[in-house]
Amino acid sequence: MSKPILIDPLKFAREGRSLSGALPVGGLDERVHGDLSDTSGEVSYQLDGFRDELQRLALRIRLTAGLQVTCQRCLDGMPFSLDTDSVLTLFASQEKLDEACEQDEELDAILAEPELDVIALIEDEIIMGLPHSPKHDECSRDTLSLAKADKPNPFAVLAALKRPKSE
Repeated sequence: MSKPILIDPLKFAREGRSLSGALPVGGLDERVHGDLSDTSGEVSYQLDGFRDELQRLALRIRLTAGLQVTCQRCLDGMPFSLDTDSVLTLFASQEKLDEACEQDEELDAILAEPELDVIALIEDEIIMGLPHSPKHDECSRDTLSLAKADKPNPFAVLAALKRPKSE
């Protein structure tokens, strides 16, 4: 796992700071690796602090990466291009966060802690940006037909039981 990159999110946003770089996918946490078929490559990130149109402190995080996910049909690896752009509004109190979320259901907001681990934030964004059930448009190997070949239908026995007995 990579060494954490810690920031004070409120100060980072208030001062309009920026942070960018690239992280090797192999150095990310196992919770990210579980959704990937291969841990090669790297994730490029850009984190910017700013004030939104309502003058609330916020962070914008942009990620780009070429990842390998597992096709749910054939179980082979398949390329997936990750390209995310998210804005997280920061709140100093849970009450204000709850009130803002009630007024705007689309709002992505977090409670600002004294330290925010940027790498953990990147990992969360990767996980949320991955497809739930990735599938090739057309799989290269015909796994489903191979699995069905030469196997009797398990319901054929039930069909035989339904037939009336001849006397």
